[in-house]
Amino acid sequence: MTLTVHVSVQDGRIPLSRARVAEIATRVLRAEGARDAEISITFLSNRAIAALNMAHLGHRGPTDVISFDFAPAAPGAPIMGDVYIAPDVARAHAQRFGVPVREELARLVVHGTLHVLGRTHPEGDARTRSPMWRRQEELLSRILGTPARARGERSRTRADRPSPRASGSDRSRGKGT
Repeated sequence: MTLTVHVSVQDGRIPLSRARVAEIATRVLRAEGARDAEISITFLSNRAIAALNMAHLGHRGPTDVISFDFAPAAPGAPIMGDVYIAPDVARAHAQRFGVPVREELARLVVHGTLHVLGRTHPEGDARTRSPMWRRQEELLSRILGTPARARGERSRTRADRPSPRASGSDRSRGKGT
């Protein structure tokens, strides 16, 4: 069993260490039963994530997280994917929803990793009531060692934010929140 997580920061600094980001993603992979996976998590500027958002999802402006899961080359091949996170968008959401920035960044790592594993959620208000969203908050609670109730209010409020729909290439499927 090999679980590999690569973490890079393209612009500025983030309040989580690269090791902590890798640990969060690895814990999600393990909890979801992944046996062989390689993912990259890249923190980007608003400008860079906005370019990805337009190029792959057809939406203007920055978003908090975009994930790409790559179709396996063969049955039993490793899970592979990329997660892109905009720390500045995460900071704004953290302030808006009254949660610590580190928690919001950890939430996006969990969210993006779940998308790489093939989990999906509906658009609009139903998103925060979806099985994926509940699983995200459950995993985040375990990882952070805090009660899920503290994030429950924030999660219900988040539904008013638009979320891009996947439309990647034939080899990958892009997903935004």
